[in-house]
Amino acid sequence: MNTKAMQSNLFRSRRSLIGGSLAVSLAHTLGSAHADEAYPSQPIKMIVPFPPGGVADLVGRPLAVAMERALKGKILVENRAGAGGGVGMAAAARAKADGYTVLMALSSITVIPTADKLNGRKPQYELAELAPIALITADPTVFCVLADAPWQNLKEFVDDARKRPAAINYGSSGVYGTLHVAMEMLATAADIKLTHVPFQGAAPALTGLLGGQVQALASGPSAVNAQIKAGKLRVLASWGDKRLAAMPQVPTLKELGYDAEFSIWSGLFVAAAAPEAVKKALRDAVRIAVADPQFIQVLDALSSPLAYLDAPQFEPFVARDANKMGAIIQRIGKE
Repeated sequence: MNTKAMQSNLFRSRRSLIGGSLAVSLAHTLGSAHADEAYPSQPIKMIVPFPPGGVADLVGRPLAVAMERALKGKILVENRAGAGGGVGMAAAARAKADGYTVLMALSSITVIPTADKLNGRKPQYELAELAPIALITADPTVFCVLADAPWQNLKEFVDDARKRPAAINYGSSGVYGTLHVAMEMLATAADIKLTHVPFQGAAPALTGLLGGQVQALASGPSAVNAQIKAGKLRVLASWGDKRLAAMPQVPTLKELGYDAEFSIWSGLFVAAAAPEAVKKALRDAVRIAVADPQFIQVLDALSSPLAYLDAPQFEPFVARDANKMGAIIQRIGKE
């Protein structure tokens, strides 16, 4: 090969090497830019694993609006109901762990894996797959019947149930759901037998009560508050540790001699493998959102008390609740 040809080949080699180096450098730069991209850079999806009108939906939608203001990004609420909340919760657990899918869950999140195992099914998700971000509300459940029902108080209801075992039916948001668990706690404490009629969420269960398909319902106050104010429902008792400020005339089950206490709590979760920086951004957004006057006003209108806990406190709260609820599910037994 002559000198001119050798120089030409060397030039092409150097050009290829430099071009390759620039490509690698550019790819590295673009990768770094992507990694450092401000969160959120696209809309966040908030999965509500129940139909519209239930506690998770009523709390989740105004929370999403308040978080949007804090994050300066869009949050799209998606109701994904089914299996007592299991369908939506499993979808959130399986979602890409980038923080662009979050979950507005209720306390039933701790129940479903235990219930699946009890019934010999593969769990739809494991609690460890979801990271707690913040507790938002904790509503002591209230016991509702129609305003024209024959029972004026809980004693009359219990007496009737004892005379007619399994004749009185009640609705719930689904098998092993929060409303099912609450009613079974009451039935155990009062030594009565009721018939359980599961629906695909709290709102359909309420519709079932209003339509006469069922005769009783445990519910978070926020989901039934409008119907109570309209005079369509009567509240006989609550599962709270003290009387609700919004319903001071309603006695607690403990006051009436029944050892049953239960709250439906709502909380925000994200995939456990999401980056820590993303989790922190979500925690900060929730901290700002729960102090937002508009969000507080919505909760007040729902008679749903704020019970905010940040992740370091919320995580052990979830673990304790999982232990408590697991014991209740074992007591209820197989479906």
